[in-house]
Amino acid sequence: MAHRGRLDRRDGRRPRGRVRLRRRPAERLRRRRLRVGQGPGAPGRPLPRGQRRQHHPRDPRGRRRPRAAGAGPRARGDRADAPDAARDVGDLPYTTPGQISADGRVAFATANLDVASGDMPKGEVTKLIDDVRTASGPVRLELGGAVVDTAETPGGGGSEGVGLLAAIVILLVAFGSVLAMGLPIVTALFGIGTGLALISLLGHLLPAPSFSPIVAALIGLGVGIDYALFIVTRYREALASGEDPEDATVTAAATAGRAVLFAGTTVVIALMGLFVMQQRLLNGVAVAAGATVLMTMLAAVTLLPALLGFTGRAIDRFKVPGLGRTGRPMAERWARGVQRHPVAAGLAAAALLLVLAVPALSMRLSLPDSSTQPHDTTGYAASRILADGFGPGTAAPLVLVAELPGGGPPRAAGPGAPSPLGPLERAVRGTPGVAGVQPPMTSRDGRAALFIAYPKSGAQDEATPRLVHEIRDEVVPRATAGTGLRVHVGGPNAGSIDFADDVAERLPWLIAVVVGLSLLLLVALVRSLTVALQAAVMNLLSIAAAYGVLTAVVQWGWAGRVLGFPVEMPVTTWVPLMMFPILFGLSMDYEVFLVSRIREFYEDGVATREAVARGLTRTARVITAAAAIMVMVFLSVLLGADVQVKQIGLGLGVAILIDATVVRLVLVPALMELFGDANWWLPLPRSLRARGSRRAAARPARAKGD
Repeated sequence: MAHRGRLDRRDGRRPRGRVRLRRRPAERLRRRRLRVGQGPGAPGRPLPRGQRRQHHPRDPRGRRRPRAAGAGPRARGDRADAPDAARDVGDLPYTTPGQISADGRVAFATANLDVASGDMPKGEVTKLIDDVRTASGPVRLELGGAVVDTAETPGGGGSEGVGLLAAIVILLVAFGSVLAMGLPIVTALFGIGTGLALISLLGHLLPAPSFSPIVAALIGLGVGIDYALFIVTRYREALASGEDPEDATVTAAATAGRAVLFAGTTVVIALMGLFVMQQRLLNGVAVAAGATVLMTMLAAVTLLPALLGFTGRAIDRFKVPGLGRTGRPMAERWARGVQRHPVAAGLAAAALLLVLAVPALSMRLSLPDSSTQPHDTTGYAASRILADGFGPGTAAPLVLVAELPGGGPPRAAGPGAPSPLGPLERAVRGTPGVAGVQPPMTSRDGRAALFIAYPKSGAQDEATPRLVHEIRDEVVPRATAGTGLRVHVGGPNAGSIDFADDVAERLPWLIAVVVGLSLLLLVALVRSLTVALQAAVMNLLSIAAAYGVLTAVVQWGWAGRVLGFPVEMPVTTWVPLMMFPILFGLSMDYEVFLVSRIREFYEDGVATREAVARGLTRTARVITAAAAIMVMVFLSVLLGADVQVKQIGLGLGVAILIDATVVRLVLVPALMELFGDANWWLPLPRSLRARGSRRAAARPARAKGD
């Protein structure tokens, strides 16, 4: 089948070809010119002018028998009856040799859009879906392609509402007050709204994939509520300690607000690290998510203090009986227990993270296609029919294109003409794993030639990337040695493999940039190189564990059906890339809120051991609530339909759960207990250290004096 397409940067899906259809009602599709796809062993030819789709009558009882769905680059017919029904499609493009299966039960054809698949109006695709589903005749029709998958995948909306409802419940439990619960929600919604508006403006300069607003709203809702939660919690603590509302607002802004600025800046910088990958798809998503995080952070440090000024001491009004209790005995007992056995606790936590990370060693990357869609969609049905009739490799063609040396006299363009690619074609045909090869075709000017090879394995199979690399690295160089031919192996499947290879090559640079910049920010905040290095190592461990869980669910199929993944599939190529900077930034958030509080106690003259216990006791409740909100928001996307968004939601939710429990409540206090006063080591000149010590000593006095 001829695939005329490229990697669709608008929706992140595997390209499925380009289709030529005018923007007219779907019922006039039969009047359009169709370009027939090229099946194994035969080239395509244009449909004769004036040819119309043949009408298929009803069955003898007058019932509508066929099932059809979707619209897109390829239409596949699954013969429902015996070979006698084959004559019903005698004048259709399905009659092209090579486009009817050997048993005469399956046929396919390719149509071309006059716009890119990302620009195809969804309404017209829906009309085509409805039109085909109501078609009559003894032949079952299914339509597939990128536009079909996009049309059958609803956008976000309902799942985000579930996440917001879960956040409201958690805040009510944490605060016990309707008014205190409402402040973080209102602040986060304002931040998300302004962030999405900014995304729309930036979209004119840097286009982003269609799922970018969903991902941005997902992250913005989580961080926006969390940032406001930390500030409101600190404000209530200041009121409880006897400060008036104005001083409590200043205290909250100077402490929790400062930590929010550092945490939000870390997330934005981590997301901007995706520009190292030099992928337009990732750049658009990074800018969208970064803009939303930036606006939620600004709302937390500007709008929220103003709202606190209006509420004053009434912040605990409309209390819910039985909720919002502030006792801390459990958190304190936990902290003391970890400090009594730091080695055992640290080793157990590290071992758990390493075990969870093991599946990540077998992670495979690919882009989703029709075969990974839910089984009740027409895209999946079309993919299944095509694989059953022609083999799974029919949807994963490899296009071998050669630039002929020096051009040459014009040649007849067609499979019957002699081609300089004959030896290469025979070599590729004899390569293990290749199901079939089309005869080579030479351009009319004699400057280029091509042929298409079909693998035996599908686009999502592990054997297909190995076959592509074998053809590129071994078969092509050996067959073209001394001929002067420059041969390239392309096509949508090869493009997806190249994308995954490029990701693997540039990922170390992304890790280095994100970790390095985050370390600098954390050192500036807590003034300790030891704590910053501990945070970097622990964050890397928690991210690796999240990668492992994601691989086990999506690729290995562990509880995949329960969580909404219809089939076992490779991890979407861009998902691990997006997860790393987001998770590293969010993990730094919790590190900042915990360690900054420990540092405050330490600078007040409290010993390191006691400062760690008090800091963990004071922040355990709020960090747990914040993490619970993020986990529920991220996991709520599992209720949606887009497998790409569901993968990143699952990965982020699992990572936050691991980070807020295993890392922050076990590893951090265990390591800080083991390092003791070395936690605050910073290699600075003695004069700068003395200046910092004097400033730290003066801070409590200023706070008391104010």
